[in-house]
Amino acid sequence: MSDYFRHSNPVNTPAATPAKAGAQLGNVANGGPRSVTSTFPPGPRPSPGRRRCKAGFLFAAILATPAALTAQETPADLVDPFVGTLADFGQLSPAAVAPFGMMQLGPDTSPANHAGYDHAATTLLGFSHTRGVGVGCGGAGGDLMISLRYAGQTGPALIDKPSETARAGTYRVRYDGGILAEMVATRGAGVLRFTLPRAGTVDLRIDPRHSYSKRLAASWGSLASDDLRTDLVAGTVCDQGAYHLHSASRILVNGRPIHQTLTAGANDLATLHIAGKAGDAIEIRTGLSTVDGRGAASVRDTEVGNKSLAAVAGETRSAWNRVLGRVVLSGSRDQRALFYTSLYRVMETPVAIDDPDGRHRDKDGTVQTSPKRRTRYANWSLWDNYRTQMPLLALLQPERSADIAQSLVALYANGKAQWSTPHEPFLTVRTEHAGIALLDMHRKGIAFDANAALAGMVADSDTLKRGTPDEQIEAAYDDWATAELARDLGRTDLERTFTAKAQSYRPMWRSVFQTPGADGDVVKARGLYQGTLWQYRWAPIFDLPWMTATVGRERLLGELHHFFDAGLFNMTNEPDIQVPWMFAALGQPQATADLVQTILTKPIAHPYTNSGKLPVPFVGRSFALSPQGFADGMDDDAGGMTAWYVFATLGLYPLVPGEPWYIVTTPAFARSAIDLGNGRTLTIQRAGPVDGRIAQASLNGRPLPNFRVQHADLLHGGTLAITTIRNVPQLQDTGAKTPKDGASRRR
Repeated sequence: MSDYFRHSNPVNTPAATPAKAGAQLGNVANGGPRSVTSTFPPGPRPSPGRRRCKAGFLFAAILATPAALTAQETPADLVDPFVGTLADFGQLSPAAVAPFGMMQLGPDTSPANHAGYDHAATTLLGFSHTRGVGVGCGGAGGDLMISLRYAGQTGPALIDKPSETARAGTYRVRYDGGILAEMVATRGAGVLRFTLPRAGTVDLRIDPRHSYSKRLAASWGSLASDDLRTDLVAGTVCDQGAYHLHSASRILVNGRPIHQTLTAGANDLATLHIAGKAGDAIEIRTGLSTVDGRGAASVRDTEVGNKSLAAVAGETRSAWNRVLGRVVLSGSRDQRALFYTSLYRVMETPVAIDDPDGRHRDKDGTVQTSPKRRTRYANWSLWDNYRTQMPLLALLQPERSADIAQSLVALYANGKAQWSTPHEPFLTVRTEHAGIALLDMHRKGIAFDANAALAGMVADSDTLKRGTPDEQIEAAYDDWATAELARDLGRTDLERTFTAKAQSYRPMWRSVFQTPGADGDVVKARGLYQGTLWQYRWAPIFDLPWMTATVGRERLLGELHHFFDAGLFNMTNEPDIQVPWMFAALGQPQATADLVQTILTKPIAHPYTNSGKLPVPFVGRSFALSPQGFADGMDDDAGGMTAWYVFATLGLYPLVPGEPWYIVTTPAFARSAIDLGNGRTLTIQRAGPVDGRIAQASLNGRPLPNFRVQHADLLHGGTLAITTIRNVPQLQDTGAKTPKDGASRRR
């Protein structure tokens, strides 16, 4: 399979070579101290006296290594929000955000990217309050853009790049010769503060019509500076539907509300002129609601109120440490930084949409109220992340997953569409394969109304497209999930019906996929969505036993090797990201270990994007601690790709979403610990070199001869031990050649 990794005579170019993490920016993952005067701690490293998060104390004894014991940084301190923010290398943003938060308050640059920001840009447009997370098309969000400049200034607002800093929950930058902009976010609210470097009149502008997708409606409910309100409607991702959002803002100068009326001109752009002195701080405190302006004001006053920026930033940092600190690692700082940065992206979606009184808007446009101690979630990208992100949440966030699952069940009752409806409560992408995610969570002990889910899945089956080859496979996977949930619930009648439907794709698979033709490597051939025949060939992973019996195990393994040898694999999109793990399922765990470690750590050739085969393959890291954090054309897809990375580094992978077990492979870390709750901890321990031959795996001393472990067994806690032995040759010794650093395109 080594030919997949072979790329001769790489040519490094400035555009293709990733900067070191933090280059120019001094960001969280690599930065030194900053000269910017700010409420936020300027350096990414906390002082020696700063207390570690509670999780660090809980697991310190477990991870008794010098790196773990001497580190003063919490997981949140290691997050680098600039990873994946350059051009089309992830489509991410450094915006301030809390875990699972609606509010993503951050910069909008020119030129922009899908999330409104491009790391290479030097010109600033302003700061907006929402955005999608690496979701493709033109993105969505960009709501309520705010800018501030000195009166009479024209031309572009230039970014002072060395001053630009981001960390989990905060962002700050200087621009226009010294104006300092700082922002912090909570779940549904945010604070944007401008500090003036000199005296003069400044123009504060608020644009309710700014949007990354189609702006369908925008109106002012109030223009009073102490109670600004907007009602907004915009297209969802790819403009497949529409979401409705409401905001409520207050403007303060030096901590005191001002009482003026803004003037709204052309295109509803509102302006406020403020006579400022050097050092004046102008704040805009904003809340978001899916229901109305009253709800948005309640969110704002409840979550930020009159708290200082530093206090809000500290609370959000603590929230991130509670989420990220469920996993504690040994390893180098860069390794841990990339892991926690990836986990940070996983934990951004879906988003909690309840107002403080529990009200939220459903997909049918009606206003509902969540029961006490329950939370409604929205902002779905399930076609992308049902494979990895949803299973990872089930493992690391089981309590939250119960509310996420019930929110998915509600989709069926309230107008579920395969993409989105005209009445979405928040920006979203698509909801295909919700049933697979629900089956997966049900089998992992996540509690929700499974009978209501089954009824919705049965009805949803009649709406599934089954025209193209990939549509037939994807519909079959959904039907399989329906049959399996019916079996779990004792509905044998539905089990029989949907098992037959799930198997109806098989004649087509034999005809189209068993021996792909001359168009087998053509993206979108025969109407396929963002993939090739070879990549979709492996998509019926739920039916792997049948595929193995049909083709024969040895022949199927040979074809898997050919898939990589011939450069047919595409790590930049989801349809085939499970394929490296199939070797282990078919009895070749070493092939899986070699492939996964190479993808995690080395520059490799990426011949494809989701739109076609590149004339010159991109050669570089699939995951890197850099603004060029992903391969060219690779979206994070709402945590879909970063969840793959997290699973792979832990040495686990949910090969078949809907089945409650994982493939076990060589973990990247010598030791990691997962807080399972209820006083239980799972320690994953590797004895031997990371690039060695995988010799054995065991859970609490019990061998795992098939390198497969049940989810329920992991939940008991204990030690998952993987033993490796020094062994050559590795993949790179069989013909693969990789550049020492950077990334390139084959010439």
